[in-house]
This record gives sequence, structure tokens and C-alpha cells, in this order.
Amino acid sequence: MEKAEQKTEDELRARAMRLLARREHTRIELARKLKLYAENETDVDKILADFSERGLVSDTRFAEQYVHANQKKFGNIKLAYALREKGVSTEVAQALLSDSKEIELDAARNVWRKKFREPPKDASEKAKQMRFLQSRGFTSETIRNVFKASRHEADA
Repeated sequence: MEKAEQKTEDELRARAMRLLARREHTRIELARKLKLYAENETDVDKILADFSERGLVSDTRFAEQYVHANQKKFGNIKLAYALREKGVSTEVAQALLSDSKEIELDAARNVWRKKFREPPKDASEKAKQMRFLQSRGFTSETIRNVFKASRHEADA
């Protein structure tokens, strides 16, 4: 990317505050956005250190909000990948997602019901439905449990 017009430290600080007012950002996201306007990287590092110290930027808080907003439509695999891509540490992502197996199963059931509405009639249809759930980032264990539950519902 080409650098935009270079800004002073105060202007960078104001830009960072505007970005954070819209939504949470990880430290890496914010650094990437600010570096486009910075005269030098030390200004950005100084601003980010100050914001981190004051609690204005937090990878953990970003991760919590991201997971909360997306866990109804995506599985833990996809959420963990997205968090890593945004700069959240693996430890933070694992801590957030490790306790949510039941939430993931409910989400997978709801996503599956919304898309397909009924159990698969044959093996190829089941494979298609399983691939869909995999593409949404659900674990194979969760997918198996969705299909077990759907069979029990169909039998009832």
C-alpha cells in the first residue's frame, strides 16, 4: 500500500481514538492502520504502548466481542483462525473457545436447521451437509453430534 499523507503524533492519536470509537481493534490491526499515516514507526509504537497501558486497546476484549458476535454462525475452528488473522494470541483464543463446546453444538444445530431443515436422505446428501458445516468451522465431533441428534429427532 502507498503511504497516505504523513501525520503528527497528535493527529495519529486522534485517528486511533476515532478507529477505536467505531469498534474494538487488536493492537496489530491498529498498528497496521496507523502506520499508513505515521512519519515513523516509533510514534505508532509509543501511541499503542500508551493505549495498552490505559486499557484503550486490548486484544482480549476484542476477542471476547468478536467471539460473542460470531459464535452463533461459525464454529470454533473458524473463529480461532479469524482471531489469529487479526493478531490475537493462540492462548487468548483457546481460553475463550475451550469452554464453548455446548454453545458450538447449539450453533451448529441452528445453522444446519436453517440451511437444510431435514435430515439427509442419502450418503451424498449427508456428505454435502457435513461439508457445509465444516466450511463454517465446526469440528468433526460437533458435526457428528448434530447428525446423531437429527436422527433421534427423525425417529421420534
